[in-house]
Amino acid sequence: MRAQVIGGVLVILGLAVACGTAGQSGQAGNTQGGTASASAIGTVEQGFKIGLLLPESKTARYEKFDRPYITNDIKALCPKCEVVYNNANQDPNQQQQQVDSMLTNGVKVLILDAVDAKAVASSVAKAKSQGAMVIAYDRLAGGPVDGYTSFDNLQVGKAQGQALLDAIKAGGDPKRGPIVMVNGSPTDPNAADFKKGAHSVLDGQVTIGKEYDTPDWSPDQANTEAAGAFTALGASNVIGVYAANDGMAGGIARAMQNAGVKPGTPLTGQDAELAAIQRILLGTQTMTIYKPIQPEAKNAAQMAIDVGTGKSIKGTTTVDNGSGKPVPAQIIAPIVVTKDNIKDTVVKDGFWKAAEICTPAVKAACDAAGIS
Repeated sequence: MRAQVIGGVLVILGLAVACGTAGQSGQAGNTQGGTASASAIGTVEQGFKIGLLLPESKTARYEKFDRPYITNDIKALCPKCEVVYNNANQDPNQQQQQVDSMLTNGVKVLILDAVDAKAVASSVAKAKSQGAMVIAYDRLAGGPVDGYTSFDNLQVGKAQGQALLDAIKAGGDPKRGPIVMVNGSPTDPNAADFKKGAHSVLDGQVTIGKEYDTPDWSPDQANTEAAGAFTALGASNVIGVYAANDGMAGGIARAMQNAGVKPGTPLTGQDAELAAIQRILLGTQTMTIYKPIQPEAKNAAQMAIDVGTGKSIKGTTTVDNGSGKPVPAQIIAPIVVTKDNIKDTVVKDGFWKAAEICTPAVKAACDAAGIS
C-alpha cells in the first residue's frame, strides 16, 4: 500500500536570500539529511541571534529531529547566525522565563513551539515590544506572531478517526460496543484540532463510551485513564481506542494488555515514533501519523531568516490565532502509516532505519512486511 497523503502536497519554503560563513551555539546532533543546501538557497552575510524554543523532550522527535534539522538549516542559510536553544520540559512558566532570557541575550528572532499557546501570548507580545520577531512552530502560539508552520492538524484528526472507523468496521457493526477516546493536552491548540477532526468522522458512527483530555500528553496519565475506562465499560466490550499520539498509545497499549482487551483491538497514534512503528508491526497498534519534519524545519528556518533580514513571509495560506491579524502560514500534509506502507514511508525517508525498527523481538514481523 502506498503512503496516503492527506490534504495536499508537502510545502517547502525555498526563497533566496543573499551570501556568507560560520557559527552557532548548542549541539546540533545528527541531522539525518536535514540540512538545507546553501548553494541552492543562498546565504546571508550578516549574522544575528535566533532563539529556538522547543516544548519538551519526552516525545522523541524534538531532540532527535526538530532541533538538529532547524539548527542545520539555519546554519546553511545564515552561517554567521547564532542559534540559542532551550527546551521547556513541558513547563509553561519555564518557557516564559526562557523567552525573557533570550530577549536579554539579544535574540532577534524566536522560533517558538509553545508548551501552552495561551499562556505564552504575553511573552510573544513582550518579544514584539522589544523588536524581536516570532515564528510559531508546530503549535500556533497566541499573541502577535509573524509566521507559522505546521501540519494540517484537522486532517490529522480526520485521518486518525477514519483509520479507526475502517478498522472497527472490518470487525463488524461499528456500534457493537463502545470505543474510548484519549485526546491530547487541553493547553495544546493542535490537540483541539486533532479532537475536532476525529469527532467529525466518528460521531454518529460509533458509540463513545469514555473520553478524556490528557494533561501534558502524559503516557502515564493515558494509561490510568484507559485502565479506568476498561474497568467501567468492560474490557471485553471495548471495540476500539482513539489515542491522539504515539506516546499515549504506548501507555494505552499496556492498559489494554493488562485489562484483557481483545488482542488486535484497533488503536490509533501519531508521530511515527519508533515504539509505535514496532507496535504496528506486532499488531498492538493499528496506525500512526507520519509528519515529515524536514520540510517543517526548513519552513521555520527560512521564515526566521526572512523576518530577521526584513523580508516578508510568503505563506501559502493564513491562520487566525485570535490576535486580530491573519498570520501567514506554511501548512504541510500528514501521512497515514500502517503495516502495509512502513517501508515506503518512514524507512524510505530515513526517518527510521530498518535496523532500528527490526530488533530481535520485531524481526519476524519485519521480515513478513518486507523490511530489512
